[in-house]
Amino acid sequence: MSQQNPIFIPGPTNIPEVLRKAVDMPTLDHRSSQFAGILQPALAGVKKVLKTETGSVFLFPSTGTGGWEMAITNTLSPGDKVLVARNGMFSHRWIDMCQRHGLNVTVIETPWGAGLPADRYEEALSADTGHQIKAVLATHNETATGVVSDIKAIRAAMDRAGHPALFLVDGVSSIGSMDFRMEEWGVDIAVTGSQKGFMLPAGLAILGVSPKARAAVETATLPRTFFDLRDMEKGYSANGFPYTPPVGLMNGLKTACDMLLDEGLENVFARHRRIADGVRAATSAWGLELCAKRPEWQSDTVSAIRTPEGFNATHIVTHAAEVYGMAFGVGLGVVAGKVFRIGHLGQLTDAMALSGIATAEMVMADLGLEIELGSGVAAAQAVYRHGNTTQKREAA
Repeated sequence: MSQQNPIFIPGPTNIPEVLRKAVDMPTLDHRSSQFAGILQPALAGVKKVLKTETGSVFLFPSTGTGGWEMAITNTLSPGDKVLVARNGMFSHRWIDMCQRHGLNVTVIETPWGAGLPADRYEEALSADTGHQIKAVLATHNETATGVVSDIKAIRAAMDRAGHPALFLVDGVSSIGSMDFRMEEWGVDIAVTGSQKGFMLPAGLAILGVSPKARAAVETATLPRTFFDLRDMEKGYSANGFPYTPPVGLMNGLKTACDMLLDEGLENVFARHRRIADGVRAATSAWGLELCAKRPEWQSDTVSAIRTPEGFNATHIVTHAAEVYGMAFGVGLGVVAGKVFRIGHLGQLTDAMALSGIATAEMVMADLGLEIELGSGVAAAQAVYRHGNTTQKREAA
């Protein structure tokens, strides 16, 4: 596969050259005062991206999966009840992790392709009059199906039920790319990773932790050592780390936050929405449908595109890689072989998106699907065009 082509998987994402250089740095003594110049700006930058004033940020050498484990082991005890909806592969994996840790998991089964049902969360929480449920878990953006859920609505459901449970949210494929308001939405732990919206290599679990979640750490008894938030907090107080930190990745994170904030978060979100709109327009022009069943559930970071019944969508991904050197995402779990995924997050522009859309068209035509070459590209161009600049100059 050519390394010159952009990738269109939903993570890891394309790495900007400036971030590649930020990560590629000489060895630094992480016990020296120089480390503080990387650590503290990285923590402060993430707080701004998460839109939290009172929360604290923690960085662990890991991925989003490790962030899930940190969230539950630092706040819960064996046998604790948790409430979570399953609507895709990644919500399923978080459920599996909770069960392996000996938690009592109540699962709200939700169709793959649907958003998380705030009303069913509220129903379950209202019925829990003894407040046995200690945590509510929600996946903001289900990467397997290209479905985004309304986290604000789930917080409102918790509030209407008058329930004191912690609110833990997986924002791995949304934070840094779509609007996420930790403070406003009452999120107690927000989990993400370095390899998606922050445009870095995999290797950092990034978490925002509210004061309420921090207080729960003192009574939680699930085992943790490497992921003990208290050890990390103690290290931060001395501008250090409880063990050897991934200094290069953290330097990259500091730079990534600067890039996002310099662009302006609202501009970042608008760019992702526009690129996603182009992919959605192309999908419609191809006569195909998204896995997301309603427009409000359509993700701005990844589109899972359904192929016709009886066609193995995985062939699109393998053919694109082998023939055109382009990477798309395969379907996972229940939708394996039924969808292929176009990731459109991180370092992407309209022009880069067009290259992915054009390649997907060629692949589908090669494989015998009734796709008119140029149809999806033209539909996306109608979204991406900024107008006829020649006419604008003449008018001026």
